[in-house]
Amino acid sequence: MPALLVDSAPAKVNLTLRVLGRRPDGYHDLESLVAFADFGDRLSFVGGGELSLTVRGPNAAQAGEGADNLVLKAAKTLAAREPSVGLGAFHLDKTLPVAAGIGGGSADAAAALRLLAKANGLPADHPALFSAARATGADVPVCLDPRPRIMRGIGEVLSEPLSLPALPAVLVNPGVALTTKAVFAHWTAPASPPAALDAEAVVQLKDCDALLRLLATQANDLEAPAITLAPVIADVLAALRALPGCSLARMSGSGATCFALFASAAGTQDAAKVLHAKYPQWWVQACILG
Repeated sequence: MPALLVDSAPAKVNLTLRVLGRRPDGYHDLESLVAFADFGDRLSFVGGGELSLTVRGPNAAQAGEGADNLVLKAAKTLAAREPSVGLGAFHLDKTLPVAAGIGGGSADAAAALRLLAKANGLPADHPALFSAARATGADVPVCLDPRPRIMRGIGEVLSEPLSLPALPAVLVNPGVALTTKAVFAHWTAPASPPAALDAEAVVQLKDCDALLRLLATQANDLEAPAITLAPVIADVLAALRALPGCSLARMSGSGATCFALFASAAGTQDAAKVLHAKYPQWWVQACILG
């Protein structure tokens, strides 16, 4: 029997996000400090037979099993670049919300590429993997090796992995799906953009306090346009900032998921309980970012 291979697809969180300008091709150049949660989706794979995908879990209906699912797109894209790659059956346990600004679909696609590489004996640095990741979606390259990095360009220019202090956090999504295209359409250049991130300075951060001071000098340039489209995001941020022990609250990616950072994991568990009780319709998850 073919071996069952399993991989995790952790949530991606944009701790910072600068929009540097619109490119001639219609995309936008970005700069973002990205971290990953110790929580996400789960993808399994059995090689052999036709390419297929089944999806289960609390957010399965929104993810779908059709051709537009990024797991299938990533697999087909890799096979087109490396015809010797054998495909098979994927099964996705979908926990992360969809169109939520935390890279759920991109993380799933990246996990699919890692599983196919393992099943077919491709090294992790095989150029076809990164090429397929880039062609599948802007956030897939950074999710391919889910470690903290600074991403630039449209997501394809990545720094070396960064060693960040572990950040206890709470993620909240109010159940509103936002398309990246719609949010970017409402973006206007800020009058006073934040300073550029210095990768060397980030590397030298040794504790949470130093990292929080750096994050406080930054922003998410898509937060305001996302709130224009989904005002409930402002309610989420207000609720997070009102929590005892919240050090910083910000939206991730193009929304609508927001995150709050705390001094301890115990603080995140307490905060998650408060939010669950007060806003039962919201998706709430305590985690560690790193």
